[in-house]
Amino acid sequence: MNKDQVAGRVEEAKGKVKEVAGKVTGSEKLQTEGVVDQAAGKVQKTYGDVKEKAKDAIEGDADKL
Repeated sequence: MNKDQVAGRVEEAKGKVKEVAGKVTGSEKLQTEGVVDQAAGKVQKTYGDVKEKAKDAIEGDADKL
């Protein structure tokens, strides 16, 4: 697991908390911020996943040499 995967998951969690808080308090702004934070977290997590897969593929090919 790399830092982008971790940071993305944290951002998703923060976004979910904001979204729920916005729903509870009736704040559309906070709810929208939460949805945006979740989307940003997913993008960062996916980027981290791709980096990890690329690293694994490179290391796997290096082992074959």
